[in-house]
Amino acid sequence: MSTAGTGTAGTGTAGTGTAGAGTAGTAETAADAGGGEPLYLEPRLEERPAALLTTGAAFLHTLVDALGSPLNVVLPGQIAENAERFRAVFRRHRLTGRVFFAHKANRSSALVRRLVTTDAALDAASLGEMQHALASGWTGDRIMTTGPKDPEFLWLALRAGAVVNVDGPGELEGAAELVRAYGLPRCRVVLRLSGFETSGTTLLSRRSRFGTPARSLKHLLDTADRYRDAVEPIGVGYHLDTTSLDEKAAALEGCLTAMEEMRVRGFSPRAVDVGGGFGVNYLAHAGQWSRYTTALTRAVMGERPPMTWDGHGYGLRMENGTVKGALGLYPAHRPLAGAGYLDELLSRPAAGLGGRPLGTLLLESLHELYVEPGRALVDQCGITLGRVLDVRATDTGAHLVRLAMNAGDVGLEDHGVLVDPVLLPRDGGLGGGGGGTGAGHAAVHLMGNLCLESDLITRRTVHLPRLPRPGDLLAFPNTAGYCMDFGATHAQRQPVARRVAVEREGDSWHWCLDEQYWPITRPGGQRT
Repeated sequence: MSTAGTGTAGTGTAGTGTAGAGTAGTAETAADAGGGEPLYLEPRLEERPAALLTTGAAFLHTLVDALGSPLNVVLPGQIAENAERFRAVFRRHRLTGRVFFAHKANRSSALVRRLVTTDAALDAASLGEMQHALASGWTGDRIMTTGPKDPEFLWLALRAGAVVNVDGPGELEGAAELVRAYGLPRCRVVLRLSGFETSGTTLLSRRSRFGTPARSLKHLLDTADRYRDAVEPIGVGYHLDTTSLDEKAAALEGCLTAMEEMRVRGFSPRAVDVGGGFGVNYLAHAGQWSRYTTALTRAVMGERPPMTWDGHGYGLRMENGTVKGALGLYPAHRPLAGAGYLDELLSRPAAGLGGRPLGTLLLESLHELYVEPGRALVDQCGITLGRVLDVRATDTGAHLVRLAMNAGDVGLEDHGVLVDPVLLPRDGGLGGGGGGTGAGHAAVHLMGNLCLESDLITRRTVHLPRLPRPGDLLAFPNTAGYCMDFGATHAQRQPVARRVAVEREGDSWHWCLDEQYWPITRPGGQRT
Protein backbone atom coordinates (compact mmCIF):
# COMPACT_ATOMS: atom_id res chain seq x y z
CA MET A 1 0.00 0.00 0.00
CA SER A 2 1.01 3.60 -0.53
CA THR A 3 0.69 6.38 2.02
CA ALA A 4 -0.87 9.75 1.34
CA GLY A 5 -0.77 11.83 4.46
CA THR A 6 -3.01 12.15 7.47
CA GLY A 7 -5.79 14.23 5.97
CA THR A 8 -5.94 16.66 8.86
CA ALA A 9 -7.24 19.51 6.69
CA GLY A 10 -10.71 18.04 6.73
CA THR A 11 -10.82 17.12 10.40
CA GLY A 12 -14.10 17.82 12.14
CA THR A 13 -15.87 19.27 9.13
CA ALA A 14 -17.08 16.43 6.99
CA GLY A 15 -18.15 13.65 9.35
CA THR A 16 -21.54 12.24 10.13
CA GLY A 17 -23.49 15.44 10.36
CA THR A 18 -24.55 14.81 13.94
CA ALA A 19 -24.07 18.46 14.83
CA GLY A 20 -27.18 19.20 12.82
CA ALA A 21 -29.28 16.45 14.35
CA GLY A 22 -30.56 18.59 17.17
CA THR A 23 -32.04 21.18 14.83
CA ALA A 24 -33.25 18.81 12.14
CA GLY A 25 -36.67 18.36 13.70
CA THR A 26 -37.35 22.11 13.77
CA ALA A 27 -36.18 22.57 10.20
CA GLU A 28 -38.20 19.66 8.90
CA THR A 29 -41.35 20.69 10.76
CA ALA A 30 -41.06 24.00 8.95
CA ALA A 31 -40.55 22.09 5.72
CA ASP A 32 -43.81 20.21 6.27
CA ALA A 33 -45.61 23.48 6.84
CA GLY A 34 -44.27 25.49 3.93
CA GLY A 35 -41.77 23.47 1.97
CA GLY A 36 -38.99 26.05 2.32
CA GLU A 37 -36.67 24.32 4.81
CA PRO A 38 -34.44 21.32 4.16
CA LEU A 39 -35.52 17.75 4.65
CA TYR A 40 -32.22 16.08 5.47
CA LEU A 41 -31.59 12.35 5.15
CA GLU A 42 -28.42 12.03 7.20
CA PRO A 43 -26.34 8.92 6.51
CA ARG A 44 -25.62 6.43 9.24
CA LEU A 45 -21.85 6.11 9.50
CA GLU A 46 -19.93 3.70 11.68
CA GLU A 47 -16.46 4.44 13.04
CA ARG A 48 -14.36 3.52 9.99
CA PRO A 49 -16.21 5.46 7.28
CA ALA A 50 -16.93 8.34 9.68
CA ALA A 51 -13.23 8.70 10.47
CA LEU A 52 -12.31 8.52 6.78
CA LEU A 53 -14.68 11.39 5.96
CA THR A 54 -13.32 13.56 8.76
CA THR A 55 -9.64 12.96 9.42
CA GLY A 56 -9.18 11.61 5.91
CA ALA A 57 -10.90 14.35 3.89
CA ALA A 58 -7.69 15.87 2.47
CA PHE A 59 -6.39 12.33 1.85
CA LEU A 60 -9.47 11.59 -0.26
CA HIS A 61 -8.92 14.74 -2.32
CA THR A 62 -5.37 13.54 -2.98
CA LEU A 63 -6.65 10.18 -4.16
CA VAL A 64 -9.14 11.74 -6.57
CA ASP A 65 -6.45 14.11 -7.86
CA ALA A 66 -4.30 11.10 -8.67
CA LEU A 67 -6.85 8.53 -9.81
CA GLY A 68 -9.71 10.61 -11.14
CA SER A 69 -13.42 10.98 -10.51
CA PRO A 70 -15.47 8.93 -9.88
CA LEU A 71 -13.51 6.89 -7.37
CA ASN A 72 -14.65 3.95 -5.27
CA VAL A 73 -13.09 3.48 -1.83
CA VAL A 74 -13.45 0.20 0.06
CA LEU A 75 -12.63 -0.61 3.69
CA PRO A 76 -11.56 -4.28 3.90
CA GLY A 77 -11.44 -4.36 7.70
CA GLN A 78 -15.17 -3.63 7.86
CA ILE A 79 -16.29 -6.75 6.00
CA ALA A 80 -14.45 -8.96 8.49
CA GLU A 81 -16.21 -7.17 11.35
CA ASN A 82 -19.58 -7.60 9.66
CA ALA A 83 -18.97 -11.33 9.19
CA GLU A 84 -18.21 -11.65 12.90
CA ARG A 85 -21.55 -10.02 13.74
CA PHE A 86 -23.37 -12.73 11.81
CA ARG A 87 -21.22 -15.40 13.43
CA ALA A 88 -22.16 -13.98 16.85
CA VAL A 89 -25.84 -14.65 16.05
CA PHE A 90 -24.96 -18.27 15.28
CA ARG A 91 -23.27 -18.55 18.67
CA ARG A 92 -26.20 -16.90 20.45
CA HIS A 93 -28.53 -19.57 19.09
CA ARG A 94 -25.86 -22.30 19.50
CA LEU A 95 -26.01 -23.12 15.79
CA THR A 96 -23.33 -24.35 13.43
CA GLY A 97 -23.21 -23.50 9.75
CA ARG A 98 -21.78 -20.97 7.33
CA VAL A 99 -22.03 -17.32 6.36
CA PHE A 100 -21.76 -17.12 2.56
CA PHE A 101 -20.93 -13.70 1.11
CA ALA A 102 -23.11 -13.01 -1.94
CA HIS A 103 -20.26 -11.85 -4.20
CA LYS A 104 -22.63 -10.23 -6.71
CA ALA A 105 -23.11 -7.33 -4.30
CA ASN A 106 -19.62 -5.98 -5.10
CA ARG A 107 -16.77 -6.71 -7.53
CA SER A 108 -13.97 -5.74 -5.13
CA SER A 109 -10.91 -7.99 -4.90
CA ALA A 110 -9.84 -6.43 -1.61
CA LEU A 111 -13.11 -7.27 0.14
CA VAL A 112 -13.09 -10.86 -1.15
CA ARG A 113 -9.42 -11.36 -0.23
CA ARG A 114 -9.90 -9.94 3.26
CA LEU A 115 -12.94 -12.10 3.87
CA VAL A 116 -11.10 -15.31 2.94
CA THR A 117 -8.99 -14.86 6.10
CA THR A 118 -12.13 -15.26 8.26
CA ASP A 119 -14.29 -18.36 8.71
CA ALA A 120 -16.86 -17.04 6.21
CA ALA A 121 -17.71 -18.73 2.90
CA LEU A 122 -18.60 -17.31 -0.53
CA ASP A 123 -21.63 -17.44 -2.80
CA ALA A 124 -20.63 -17.24 -6.49
CA ALA A 125 -23.41 -16.48 -8.97
CA SER A 126 -21.41 -16.58 -12.23
CA LEU A 127 -18.39 -18.20 -13.85
CA GLY A 128 -16.46 -14.94 -13.43
CA GLU A 129 -17.23 -14.75 -9.72
CA MET A 130 -16.17 -18.37 -9.31
CA GLN A 131 -12.87 -17.71 -11.08
CA HIS A 132 -12.33 -14.54 -9.03
CA ALA A 133 -12.93 -16.39 -5.77
CA LEU A 134 -10.55 -19.23 -6.63
CA ALA A 135 -7.87 -16.73 -7.70
CA SER A 136 -8.31 -14.80 -4.45
CA GLY A 137 -7.46 -17.75 -2.23
CA TRP A 138 -10.82 -19.45 -1.74
CA THR A 139 -11.01 -23.22 -1.94
CA GLY A 140 -13.96 -25.01 -3.48
CA ASP A 141 -15.18 -26.46 -0.19
CA ARG A 142 -15.90 -22.88 1.00
CA ILE A 143 -17.87 -21.86 -2.10
CA MET A 144 -21.53 -22.30 -3.01
CA THR A 145 -22.79 -21.60 -6.52
CA THR A 146 -26.18 -19.96 -7.01
CA GLY A 147 -28.16 -18.27 -9.76
CA PRO A 148 -28.35 -19.22 -13.46
CA LYS A 149 -25.60 -21.71 -14.37
CA ASP A 150 -24.24 -22.33 -17.85
CA PRO A 151 -22.37 -25.62 -18.38
CA GLU A 152 -18.94 -24.01 -18.04
CA PHE A 153 -19.83 -22.45 -14.68
CA LEU A 154 -21.35 -25.67 -13.44
CA TRP A 155 -18.35 -27.73 -14.59
CA LEU A 156 -15.84 -25.49 -12.80
CA ALA A 157 -17.95 -25.58 -9.62
CA LEU A 158 -18.01 -29.39 -9.75
CA ARG A 159 -14.26 -29.59 -10.44
CA ALA A 160 -13.56 -27.34 -7.46
CA GLY A 161 -15.86 -29.28 -5.13
CA ALA A 162 -18.26 -26.39 -4.48
CA VAL A 163 -21.80 -26.83 -3.17
CA VAL A 164 -24.34 -26.32 -5.97
CA ASN A 165 -27.59 -24.59 -5.09
CA VAL A 166 -29.96 -26.08 -7.68
CA ASP A 167 -33.15 -24.43 -8.89
CA GLY A 168 -34.93 -27.46 -10.32
CA PRO A 169 -34.80 -30.98 -11.75
CA GLY A 170 -33.16 -29.84 -15.00
CA GLU A 171 -30.23 -28.21 -13.24
CA LEU A 172 -29.90 -31.22 -10.93
CA GLU A 173 -29.77 -33.54 -13.94
CA GLY A 174 -27.20 -31.31 -15.67
CA ALA A 175 -24.89 -31.44 -12.65
CA ALA A 176 -25.25 -35.19 -12.30
CA GLU A 177 -24.53 -35.84 -15.98
CA LEU A 178 -21.36 -33.71 -15.82
CA VAL A 179 -20.22 -35.70 -12.77
CA ARG A 180 -20.76 -38.96 -14.63
CA ALA A 181 -19.28 -37.78 -17.91
CA TYR A 182 -16.04 -36.47 -16.43
CA GLY A 183 -15.56 -38.83 -13.51
CA LEU A 184 -15.92 -36.02 -10.97
CA PRO A 185 -16.48 -36.47 -7.23
CA ARG A 186 -20.06 -36.75 -6.05
CA CYS A 187 -21.60 -33.28 -5.97
CA ARG A 188 -23.10 -31.73 -2.84
CA VAL A 189 -26.35 -29.93 -3.67
CA VAL A 190 -28.82 -27.72 -1.84
CA LEU A 191 -32.35 -27.92 -3.25
CA ARG A 192 -33.75 -24.42 -3.60
CA LEU A 193 -37.48 -24.15 -2.93
CA SER A 194 -40.07 -21.42 -3.40
CA GLY A 195 -43.83 -20.91 -3.29
CA PHE A 196 -44.26 -22.03 0.30
CA GLU A 197 -47.80 -22.62 1.51
CA THR A 198 -48.94 -21.80 5.03
CA SER A 199 -51.69 -22.97 7.30
CA GLY A 200 -53.94 -20.44 8.96
CA THR A 201 -53.50 -16.82 7.83
CA THR A 202 -52.56 -16.60 4.16
CA LEU A 203 -49.36 -14.66 3.47
CA LEU A 204 -48.93 -12.73 0.25
CA SER A 205 -45.61 -13.86 -1.23
CA ARG A 206 -44.18 -12.43 -4.42
CA ARG A 207 -43.35 -14.83 -7.22
CA SER A 208 -39.77 -15.89 -7.84
CA ARG A 209 -38.07 -17.02 -11.04
CA PHE A 210 -35.77 -19.17 -8.90
CA GLY A 211 -36.39 -22.38 -7.02
CA THR A 212 -38.82 -25.28 -7.23
CA PRO A 213 -42.32 -24.85 -5.75
CA ALA A 214 -42.34 -26.56 -2.37
CA ARG A 215 -45.36 -28.63 -3.41
CA SER A 216 -43.19 -30.15 -6.19
CA LEU A 217 -40.46 -31.36 -3.83
CA LYS A 218 -41.41 -34.98 -4.54
CA HIS A 219 -40.49 -34.59 -8.24
CA LEU A 220 -37.16 -32.99 -7.27
CA LEU A 221 -36.40 -35.84 -4.87
CA ASP A 222 -37.34 -38.39 -7.54
CA THR A 223 -34.68 -36.83 -9.77
CA ALA A 224 -32.09 -36.89 -6.96
CA ASP A 225 -32.96 -40.52 -6.30
CA ARG A 226 -32.08 -41.47 -9.90
CA TYR A 227 -28.66 -39.85 -9.56
CA ARG A 228 -27.59 -40.99 -6.09
CA ASP A 229 -24.21 -42.00 -7.45
CA ALA A 230 -23.54 -38.43 -8.69
CA VAL A 231 -25.26 -36.03 -6.30
CA GLU A 232 -25.59 -35.75 -2.54
CA PRO A 233 -28.52 -33.54 -1.44
CA ILE A 234 -27.23 -31.95 1.77
CA GLY A 235 -30.24 -29.75 2.43
CA VAL A 236 -32.85 -27.30 1.21
CA GLY A 237 -33.08 -23.54 1.09
CA TYR A 238 -34.80 -20.43 -0.21
CA HIS A 239 -34.05 -16.86 -1.12
CA LEU A 240 -37.05 -14.50 -1.02
CA ASP A 241 -36.94 -11.00 -2.51
CA THR A 242 -38.76 -9.43 0.41
CA THR A 243 -38.11 -7.70 3.73
CA SER A 244 -41.05 -9.48 5.39
CA LEU A 245 -40.07 -11.50 8.43
CA ASP A 246 -43.40 -13.30 8.31
CA GLU A 247 -42.77 -14.57 4.78
CA LYS A 248 -39.25 -15.69 5.61
CA ALA A 249 -40.37 -17.40 8.81
CA ALA A 250 -43.02 -19.28 6.83
CA ALA A 251 -40.39 -20.32 4.27
CA LEU A 252 -38.06 -21.53 7.03
CA GLU A 253 -40.91 -23.61 8.48
CA GLY A 254 -41.46 -25.07 5.02
CA CYS A 255 -37.77 -25.96 4.78
CA LEU A 256 -37.84 -27.72 8.14
CA THR A 257 -40.76 -29.80 6.90
CA ALA A 258 -38.92 -30.53 3.65
CA MET A 259 -35.90 -31.78 5.59
CA GLU A 260 -38.10 -34.40 7.21
CA GLU A 261 -39.46 -35.42 3.81
CA MET A 262 -35.89 -35.90 2.60
CA ARG A 263 -35.08 -38.15 5.55
CA VAL A 264 -38.17 -40.26 4.87
CA ARG A 265 -36.89 -40.72 1.30
CA GLY A 266 -33.59 -42.05 2.61
CA PHE A 267 -31.42 -38.96 2.20
CA SER A 268 -29.27 -37.48 4.97
CA PRO A 269 -29.74 -33.70 4.78
CA ARG A 270 -27.98 -31.47 7.28
CA ALA A 271 -28.24 -27.83 6.13
CA VAL A 272 -31.01 -25.26 5.80
CA ASP A 273 -30.17 -22.22 3.67
CA VAL A 274 -32.22 -19.09 4.45
CA GLY A 275 -30.60 -16.99 1.72
CA GLY A 276 -30.00 -13.28 2.16
CA GLY A 277 -32.12 -10.15 2.21
CA PHE A 278 -31.22 -9.12 5.77
CA GLY A 279 -31.15 -5.46 4.82
CA VAL A 280 -29.14 -2.38 5.72
CA ASN A 281 -30.00 0.67 7.78
CA TYR A 282 -28.75 3.60 5.69
CA LEU A 283 -30.01 6.53 7.76
CA ALA A 284 -29.02 7.91 11.14
CA HIS A 285 -32.49 9.10 12.19
CA ALA A 286 -35.88 7.41 11.89
CA GLY A 287 -37.62 10.77 12.25
CA GLN A 288 -35.95 12.17 9.16
CA TRP A 289 -37.15 9.23 7.05
CA SER A 290 -40.69 9.50 8.35
CA ARG A 291 -40.84 13.26 7.77
CA TYR A 292 -39.37 12.96 4.29
CA THR A 293 -41.79 10.28 3.06
CA THR A 294 -44.73 12.20 4.57
CA ALA A 295 -43.61 15.41 2.88
CA LEU A 296 -43.10 13.58 -0.43
CA THR A 297 -46.68 12.31 -0.34
CA ARG A 298 -47.92 15.84 0.35
CA ALA A 299 -45.83 17.19 -2.51
CA VAL A 300 -47.38 14.63 -4.90
CA MET A 301 -50.79 15.79 -3.64
CA GLY A 302 -49.87 19.40 -4.38
CA GLU A 303 -50.03 20.45 -0.73
CA ARG A 304 -46.42 21.66 -0.70
CA PRO A 305 -43.84 22.66 -3.34
CA PRO A 306 -42.27 19.86 -5.41
CA MET A 307 -39.32 18.06 -3.81
CA THR A 308 -38.03 16.31 -6.92
CA TRP A 309 -36.96 16.92 -10.51
CA ASP A 310 -40.08 17.40 -12.67
CA GLY A 311 -42.28 16.31 -9.77
CA HIS A 312 -41.02 12.71 -9.77
CA GLY A 313 -43.07 10.78 -7.19
CA TYR A 314 -40.94 7.63 -6.67
CA GLY A 315 -43.96 5.52 -7.57
CA LEU A 316 -46.67 7.85 -6.26
CA ARG A 317 -48.97 9.84 -8.58
CA MET A 318 -52.17 11.82 -8.44
CA GLU A 319 -55.27 10.61 -10.29
CA ASN A 320 -58.61 12.40 -9.97
CA GLY A 321 -57.61 13.98 -6.68
CA THR A 322 -56.41 10.71 -5.13
CA VAL A 323 -52.87 9.48 -4.51
CA LYS A 324 -52.27 6.27 -6.47
CA GLY A 325 -49.40 3.83 -6.69
CA ALA A 326 -46.91 2.66 -4.08
CA LEU A 327 -43.73 4.27 -2.79
CA GLY A 328 -40.97 2.43 -4.67
CA LEU A 329 -38.21 3.15 -2.18
CA TYR A 330 -35.97 0.98 -0.05
CA PRO A 331 -36.85 1.45 3.65
CA ALA A 332 -33.69 3.48 4.23
CA HIS A 333 -34.13 3.62 7.99
CA ARG A 334 -34.44 0.08 9.30
CA PRO A 335 -34.05 -0.45 13.04
CA LEU A 336 -33.90 -4.18 12.37
CA ALA A 337 -31.28 -5.05 9.75
CA GLY A 338 -28.24 -7.20 9.06
CA ALA A 339 -27.27 -9.65 11.79
CA GLY A 340 -30.06 -8.29 14.00
CA TYR A 341 -32.61 -9.30 11.36
CA LEU A 342 -31.23 -12.85 11.34
CA ASP A 343 -31.41 -12.95 15.13
CA GLU A 344 -35.07 -11.92 15.02
CA LEU A 345 -35.86 -14.51 12.35
CA LEU A 346 -34.34 -17.31 14.42
CA SER A 347 -36.25 -16.09 17.48
CA ARG A 348 -39.60 -16.19 15.69
CA PRO A 349 -42.04 -18.86 16.87
CA ALA A 350 -42.83 -21.52 14.27
CA ALA A 351 -46.60 -21.18 14.26
CA GLY A 352 -47.15 -24.34 12.21
CA LEU A 353 -44.63 -26.44 14.16
CA GLY A 354 -45.80 -26.07 17.74
CA GLY A 355 -44.85 -22.44 18.34
CA ARG A 356 -41.22 -23.03 19.36
CA PRO A 357 -38.53 -20.62 18.08
CA LEU A 358 -37.20 -21.44 14.64
CA GLY A 359 -33.62 -21.34 15.91
CA THR A 360 -34.48 -23.87 18.59
CA LEU A 361 -36.01 -26.22 16.03
CA LEU A 362 -32.86 -26.00 13.90
CA LEU A 363 -30.72 -26.76 16.95
CA GLU A 364 -32.81 -29.70 18.15
CA SER A 365 -32.82 -31.22 14.66
CA LEU A 366 -29.01 -30.86 14.50
CA HIS A 367 -29.35 -28.84 11.28
CA GLU A 368 -26.61 -26.50 10.09
CA LEU A 369 -27.66 -22.98 9.11
CA TYR A 370 -26.53 -21.38 5.86
CA VAL A 371 -27.03 -17.66 5.22
CA GLU A 372 -26.15 -15.63 2.11
CA PRO A 373 -25.86 -11.93 3.03
CA GLY A 374 -24.71 -9.60 0.27
CA ARG A 375 -25.72 -6.02 0.98
CA ALA A 376 -25.63 -6.65 4.75
CA LEU A 377 -22.10 -8.07 4.67
CA VAL A 378 -20.68 -5.03 2.85
CA ASP A 379 -22.60 -2.54 5.00
CA GLN A 380 -20.33 0.48 5.70
CA CYS A 381 -17.59 -1.07 3.50
CA GLY A 382 -17.52 1.47 0.68
CA ILE A 383 -17.80 5.12 -0.34
CA THR A 384 -18.08 6.57 -3.85
CA LEU A 385 -16.46 9.96 -4.51
CA GLY A 386 -17.46 12.41 -7.23
CA ARG A 387 -15.84 15.75 -8.01
CA VAL A 388 -17.96 18.86 -8.54
CA LEU A 389 -17.46 20.23 -12.07
CA ASP A 390 -20.05 22.97 -12.40
CA VAL A 391 -22.68 24.77 -10.32
CA ARG A 392 -25.53 26.68 -11.98
CA ALA A 393 -28.41 28.67 -10.58
CA THR A 394 -31.98 28.01 -11.78
CA ASP A 395 -35.23 29.92 -11.59
CA THR A 396 -36.62 27.36 -9.12
CA GLY A 397 -34.15 28.27 -6.38
CA ALA A 398 -32.33 24.92 -6.44
CA HIS A 399 -28.92 24.91 -8.11
CA LEU A 400 -27.79 22.33 -10.66
CA VAL A 401 -24.57 20.63 -9.56
CA ARG A 402 -22.78 18.63 -12.26
CA LEU A 403 -20.38 15.94 -11.10
CA ALA A 404 -17.57 14.05 -12.81
CA MET A 405 -19.61 10.83 -12.58
CA ASN A 406 -22.97 9.58 -13.75
CA ALA A 407 -25.96 7.76 -12.32
CA GLY A 408 -24.45 4.37 -13.22
CA ASP A 409 -21.45 5.07 -11.00
CA VAL A 410 -23.49 5.53 -7.84
CA GLY A 411 -26.69 3.52 -8.09
CA LEU A 412 -28.26 4.47 -4.77
CA GLU A 413 -31.47 5.78 -6.34
CA ASP A 414 -31.57 2.97 -8.90
CA HIS A 415 -31.91 0.69 -5.89
CA GLY A 416 -34.46 2.97 -4.22
CA VAL A 417 -32.05 4.22 -1.56
CA LEU A 418 -32.33 7.88 -0.56
CA VAL A 419 -29.46 9.21 1.57
CA ASP A 420 -27.56 12.51 1.65
CA PRO A 421 -24.01 12.71 0.31
CA VAL A 422 -21.31 14.24 2.48
CA LEU A 423 -19.67 17.45 1.25
CA LEU A 424 -15.86 17.44 1.33
CA PRO A 425 -14.78 21.01 0.47
CA ARG A 426 -11.58 21.50 -1.46
CA ASP A 427 -10.44 24.20 0.96
CA GLY A 428 -11.03 22.07 4.04
CA GLY A 429 -13.72 24.42 5.32
CA LEU A 430 -17.34 23.71 6.16
CA GLY A 431 -18.52 20.25 5.17
CA GLY A 432 -20.84 17.66 6.54
CA GLY A 433 -24.18 16.11 5.83
CA GLY A 434 -27.53 15.96 7.53
CA GLY A 435 -27.55 19.64 8.33
CA GLY A 436 -23.85 20.34 8.74
CA THR A 437 -22.84 22.62 11.58
CA GLY A 438 -25.48 25.31 11.44
CA ALA A 439 -24.14 27.43 8.58
CA GLY A 440 -27.33 27.34 6.52
CA HIS A 441 -28.08 25.09 3.61
CA ALA A 442 -28.22 24.90 -0.16
CA ALA A 443 -30.83 23.05 -2.22
CA VAL A 444 -29.32 21.29 -5.23
CA HIS A 445 -30.05 18.77 -7.96
CA LEU A 446 -27.14 16.42 -8.64
CA MET A 447 -26.53 15.85 -12.35
CA GLY A 448 -24.25 13.36 -14.10
CA ASN A 449 -21.74 13.76 -16.91
CA LEU A 450 -23.70 12.02 -19.67
CA CYS A 451 -25.45 13.90 -22.47
CA LEU A 452 -28.80 12.48 -21.41
CA GLU A 453 -31.73 14.19 -19.71
CA SER A 454 -32.18 11.02 -17.69
CA ASP A 455 -28.68 11.15 -16.15
CA LEU A 456 -29.79 12.33 -12.72
CA ILE A 457 -27.70 11.15 -9.80
CA THR A 458 -30.55 12.21 -7.51
CA ARG A 459 -34.10 12.89 -8.67
CA ARG A 460 -34.89 14.52 -5.35
CA THR A 461 -33.76 17.93 -4.22
CA VAL A 462 -30.74 17.39 -1.98
CA HIS A 463 -29.92 19.80 0.85
CA LEU A 464 -26.27 20.41 1.68
CA PRO A 465 -24.72 22.56 4.44
CA ARG A 466 -23.51 25.02 1.80
CA LEU A 467 -23.44 25.38 -1.97
CA PRO A 468 -20.69 23.19 -3.45
CA ARG A 469 -17.93 24.77 -5.51
CA PRO A 470 -16.02 23.32 -8.47
CA GLY A 471 -13.25 21.13 -7.08
CA ASP A 472 -15.19 20.05 -4.00
CA LEU A 473 -15.99 16.36 -3.52
CA LEU A 474 -19.30 14.74 -2.74
CA ALA A 475 -18.91 11.46 -0.87
CA PHE A 476 -21.78 9.02 -1.31
CA PRO A 477 -21.68 6.76 1.75
CA ASN A 478 -22.39 3.05 2.01
CA THR A 479 -22.43 2.26 -1.70
CA ALA A 480 -20.62 -1.10 -1.51
CA GLY A 481 -23.86 -3.11 -1.55
CA TYR A 482 -25.03 -3.13 -5.20
CA CYS A 483 -24.71 0.68 -5.55
CA MET A 484 -20.99 1.00 -6.31
CA ASP A 485 -20.44 -0.88 -9.55
CA PHE A 486 -23.57 -2.89 -10.30
CA GLY A 487 -24.71 -0.52 -13.07
CA ALA A 488 -21.43 1.12 -14.08
CA THR A 489 -20.85 1.34 -17.86
CA HIS A 490 -18.53 2.98 -20.37
CA ALA A 491 -21.44 4.91 -21.91
CA GLN A 492 -20.28 7.83 -24.09
CA ARG A 493 -16.75 6.67 -23.35
CA GLN A 494 -16.87 8.20 -19.89
CA PRO A 495 -14.49 6.47 -17.47
CA VAL A 496 -15.87 4.12 -14.84
CA ALA A 497 -14.66 4.47 -11.28
CA ARG A 498 -11.32 3.05 -10.28
CA ARG A 499 -11.27 1.35 -6.90
CA VAL A 500 -8.87 1.64 -3.98
CA ALA A 501 -8.61 -0.20 -0.68
CA VAL A 502 -7.99 2.02 2.34
CA GLU A 503 -6.84 1.25 5.86
CA ARG A 504 -5.97 3.43 8.83
CA GLU A 505 -2.80 3.02 10.84
CA GLY A 506 -2.43 5.45 13.72
CA ASP A 507 -3.06 8.97 12.45
CA SER A 508 -2.38 8.11 8.81
CA TRP A 509 -4.47 6.66 6.01
CA HIS A 510 -2.89 4.24 3.57
CA TRP A 511 -4.13 2.93 0.26
CA CYS A 512 -3.49 0.66 -2.67
CA LEU A 513 -5.35 -0.17 -5.84
CA ASP A 514 -8.08 -2.68 -5.11
CA GLU A 515 -6.55 -5.37 -7.30
CA GLN A 516 -3.18 -4.96 -5.56
CA TYR A 517 -4.56 -5.59 -2.07
CA TRP A 518 -3.56 -8.80 -0.31
CA PRO A 519 -4.27 -9.46 3.38
CA ILE A 520 -0.75 -10.74 4.08
CA THR A 521 0.85 -7.31 3.71
CA ARG A 522 0.58 -4.32 6.01
CA PRO A 523 -0.10 -0.81 4.76
CA GLY A 524 3.10 0.33 3.10
CA GLY A 525 3.84 -3.14 1.72
CA GLN A 526 5.48 -4.81 4.73
CA ARG A 527 4.62 -8.47 5.23
CA THR A 528 2.68 -9.36 8.36
